[in-house]
Amino acid sequence: MEDLKKTDQTEITTPETAEAIEQGNAETLSDLNTEAKKGKIKVNIITPGRKSKIKVFDIINYIIFGLLTLIIIIPIWKVVSDSFNAVGVYQFKLWPTQPTIGGYATIMTTKKLLRPLINSFVTTILGTLLGLLMATLGGYVLNQEEMPGRNILSYFLLITMIFSGGMIPEYLVMKRLHLVDSMWILVLKHGMNVYNLVLMKNFFEGIPATLYEAAKLDGCSPMQIFYKIVLPLSKAALASIGLMFAVTVWNDYSTVQIYITNPDQVNFQYKLRVMIQDGDTPTTAYKVSQSTLYYAGIVCAILPFMLAYPFLQKYFVTGVNVGAVKE
Repeated sequence: MEDLKKTDQTEITTPETAEAIEQGNAETLSDLNTEAKKGKIKVNIITPGRKSKIKVFDIINYIIFGLLTLIIIIPIWKVVSDSFNAVGVYQFKLWPTQPTIGGYATIMTTKKLLRPLINSFVTTILGTLLGLLMATLGGYVLNQEEMPGRNILSYFLLITMIFSGGMIPEYLVMKRLHLVDSMWILVLKHGMNVYNLVLMKNFFEGIPATLYEAAKLDGCSPMQIFYKIVLPLSKAALASIGLMFAVTVWNDYSTVQIYITNPDQVNFQYKLRVMIQDGDTPTTAYKVSQSTLYYAGIVCAILPFMLAYPFLQKYFVTGVNVGAVKE
């Protein structure tokens, strides 16, 4: 009851609290104290003390991160602003002087630019799905302790992370598989990533073994355990690793540069690079400058992930440390 009388230290989340403390009703305070001990009401303790002071470290921290934020945002805003400007502007302007959407209209109506953009979306979606399929199935199989040869297979996969056959043997293999001059090389080449497979394996090891045992007692097969128990618990890992696969496939232009010569099979990143470096811009009916078309292409290249990241952020923040900590 003494604690309840200390109004500067105790706050009771009940309707009659204010009236009881204000009037000093000893009987009511005694009843509230008894209910608090029984857990029937919630008591929030407010620790008395001095008012919080703004520390010098906090001020410096806000200034530094504010400057870093501006350093990141201002160039992006400059690119976005210039992509809507009909006249090529090399000075720093935050707003377009002659607003237009001609740059984006050119990309969407010109086959020379639209086809690579569609290729990028197709290869990224299929490559991400294939990569997630291989990583999750491989990690789940290697997580089975009763599987014979599990350690040998794990070492065999890890060796591929250290040594590779080289560019020429890889090219000969791709040629034998009839993947040269085909955009499907972007899908299949990134389909197997040992690093992501190991991350998924480590994540699966963190799932309590009791869940596996309970599912087995209920008569679930290994594959039923995989898609009914393991996958629903792996949303954070799937989101973060899926984002890694998507970014890798979407931004890959070196593979296109080495293996693909057919202009109908290239992706948008390669076309954008050629367009900017070689000045290979298509003729357009819209009155836009060459630099406006460049900036519109850059925005189209970065926009999909800028739109997707806010929806994946809640999973990505959780899954960024996938496999880093074991319980």
